[in-house]
Amino acid sequence: MASGDPAAAEVRAFRIEVPEDELDDLRYRLAHTRWASEPAGDLSEYGVPRRWVEDLVQYWQDSYDWRAWEARLNAYPQYTTTIDGANIHFLHIRSPQPNALPLILTHGWPGSVVEFLDVIAPLTDPTEGPAFDLVIPSLPGFTWSGPTPDTGWGPQRIARAWATLMERLGYHRYGAVGNDWGSHIAPELGRIAPDCVVGVHVTQLFSFPDGEWLAYPPSTEPDHDALTPDDRQALNALRDLQHSHGAYAHVHAQRPHTLGFGLTDSPVALLAWNGQMMRDLDPDTLLTHITAYWLTRTATSAMRIYAEHQRQTRPTTPTTAPLALSQFRDDLQSIRAYANRDHANITSWTIHCEGGHYAAHQAPALLAQDLRTFYESVSAR
Repeated sequence: MASGDPAAAEVRAFRIEVPEDELDDLRYRLAHTRWASEPAGDLSEYGVPRRWVEDLVQYWQDSYDWRAWEARLNAYPQYTTTIDGANIHFLHIRSPQPNALPLILTHGWPGSVVEFLDVIAPLTDPTEGPAFDLVIPSLPGFTWSGPTPDTGWGPQRIARAWATLMERLGYHRYGAVGNDWGSHIAPELGRIAPDCVVGVHVTQLFSFPDGEWLAYPPSTEPDHDALTPDDRQALNALRDLQHSHGAYAHVHAQRPHTLGFGLTDSPVALLAWNGQMMRDLDPDTLLTHITAYWLTRTATSAMRIYAEHQRQTRPTTPTTAPLALSQFRDDLQSIRAYANRDHANITSWTIHCEGGHYAAHQAPALLAQDLRTFYESVSAR
């Protein structure tokens, strides 16, 4: 749809209504899985174990209730609109309280808008403290946004689309919140729309040594020997992830379409591949994310964000919007020395002794409180 077409700016009401034959087809495929054999011995370093996948497949086929989750999602107002040629799906929940600050909440891979269901009520209608209007979009190429019609949808282009979305909804002053890829996109939204974004809140700061993220001159690279013990520990954890657990990211960045054929054709392959990054979630939540990708046929287009990130032009200056980090115990730890290099205005760095990568589900009360505290401080400025 051409950008000049007035219909492109329409905001259309949307409901998730999966035909029953789609669910029948899913159950049929699960029941006729061809299982790979496994040798004896310790296979913990070879990938997800067959037993774990088998148990989830059995539950998915016999007990998991997609309709319950579909109804839970449909309890909130949902819409679609076209931005830069791509369909964008989003939840839009207005607070009943006056003067609520709008927030746009961005998920990552292999997540979805389901990530934020547990924080909607405490953020839109809290018993105390500030309230928020929430805009929760599905990333372009992900789940109900559907596959993008073209390539190039990296974090910077998505941030520009988010700025358009918020303007289209009539919001000219708002906060940007992100997890996973959202933690890349939210700071970029602050960079792109500095007059609109009052503050950025993320659950990770993906700031790595020189040459791995922002290409700063070597003279600005912090001395590794000068890192604090906490930063050195976080750097060691990053290296372990890169060397032993990061194969998925390399595949996504280099050949996502090759893998995508298998993930689009086999729900068990999709479960094993996407589920490897969600093993600390309860089965129902994990399977809801997986089922959303399966039903929308977006396994391939979602993975492509890694390739687009590799191909986009790197920023050469730090972000300047007020930025807050909430770091949860079982997540990849952020490295403050590098974060201070990449972001010039970190106003809050909170470390929690519980929760993990999906904090909005695993520790919703803590995350909601952090958001209220941060945005109350920056919106008063």
